[in-house]
Amino acid sequence: MGSKRSHVYLDHNAGAPIRITARDRIVDVMDKPGNASSVHRAGRAARGIVEDAREAVARMCGSKARNVTFVSGGTEANATVLTPNWQERGSPLYLNRLLCGATEHPSVLVGGRFSPSVQSLIPVNRDGLVDLDALEGLLNEAGPALVSVMAANNETGVVQPLSEIGARVKAANGIFHVDAVQAVGRMQIDLDAWQADAITVSAHKIGGAQGTGAVVTRSSMLVPSPLLTGGGQENWRRAGTENVAAICGFGAAASDIVTDADESHRLTALRDALEAGLRRKCQQVMIFGVDAPRIGNTSCFAVEGVAAETALIAFDLENVCVSSGSACSSGKVSVSHVLTAMGVEESLARCALRVSFGWNNTQVDVDRFLEVWSSVVARMNPAVLNKAA
Repeated sequence: MGSKRSHVYLDHNAGAPIRITARDRIVDVMDKPGNASSVHRAGRAARGIVEDAREAVARMCGSKARNVTFVSGGTEANATVLTPNWQERGSPLYLNRLLCGATEHPSVLVGGRFSPSVQSLIPVNRDGLVDLDALEGLLNEAGPALVSVMAANNETGVVQPLSEIGARVKAANGIFHVDAVQAVGRMQIDLDAWQADAITVSAHKIGGAQGTGAVVTRSSMLVPSPLLTGGGQENWRRAGTENVAAICGFGAAASDIVTDADESHRLTALRDALEAGLRRKCQQVMIFGVDAPRIGNTSCFAVEGVAAETALIAFDLENVCVSSGSACSSGKVSVSHVLTAMGVEESLARCALRVSFGWNNTQVDVDRFLEVWSSVVARMNPAVLNKAA
C-alpha cells in the first residue's frame, strides 16, 4: 500500500539527488574521450572541462580557481587537510597537535594523518556550539595546532561561530580548517572572515555526482602536503587521473547554487514549516540546536518513546526517506556522538530523526512527512500527540 505513494526524499545531508543540469553535463562529457593530462586535442578538451568546473567551485566558495584541488569526496578532502605537514611558500610547516570539535564528522574525528596521541576534542555546549574558552585553553598549550571545526553540523544543522574560532586560532599561530561539506549552498561561505586556511566540500551533498569533492585553500601559498602522490595532477597536490565527468557535474551543481540566491531562503521556509507542524501535533517534540544558529535545510528532533530505528522502517514502508541523527556508513542506527556531546540523554538520543531538505523538495513533501510522522507516533506513543491536532 505504501509503495503506491509518491516517493519523498528528505535526506539531502546524506546525499542529494543529482541536479538535472549536472546529470546532463555528466552524460555529455562521458561521451567524450580524453585524459585531462594528455596534450592532444581530446586531452586539452578534458582539461578545459576540469578548469571550467574549478572556476565554478571557486566562485561558490569565494576563493580563486588556483586554490581548488579536486579529490574523490569529503572524506578524502578531510584526510588531505588533517596533516601535521603543510607548506608555506614552498617551505615545510609542521604542526604538532590536532584540535577538533566533539561533534565533528567521523572522517575528522579519526584524525587524518595525525597520531592519536596528539589529538584533543574541543567540548561543545548543550546547543552544540564549540566552547570558546575551552578552545582557548587548548590553544595555549605547547606547540602549534591545526584546529578543525565544521561550519554546519550534518546532524543538527548547528552553525559554529567560525569568525571567533578563526581569530583565536590565528592569535595562537595555528592552522584553521573548516569542514564546509554541509554549508555550501546553505549559508554564506567566507574564508577571509573566518580566517580559514582551508575548507573541504563534496559534490554529492549539493546535487553533483558521488565520487568527487575539493580542498579549497584561502591562499595558494599555504597548502597541506599531498595525501596521494605519484603524479603531477592537480598542480602536484593530488596524484591520480581526474574524474572529468564527475568534476564537470560538480561544477554544474556549483553554478546552480551561485545563480539561485534564493534557494537557502526557500529551504529555511520548508524547515520552519516542518517544525511548526511538529509542534502543532506534539508539544513534547524536542528539536535539537533550535536555540543556536542553524542552516535552513536541516531539522533534528525526537519524541520520547518513538525509537528512531522503528520509525525509520515505518517511514521507508511509506516511501519516505529520512535519517536517524546518527546514521552513517555502517547503515545501522546507534546513539549519536553529536547528541551525546550536547548532553542529550541516551533514551532521547535513540529517538532522534533528521530531515534534510534540498533543491527538489517542496511543501508537498513537508505535508506528506507530517502525515506519516503523525501516524507513526500515534502507533508508538499516542499519549504525546495533541488532542486537537
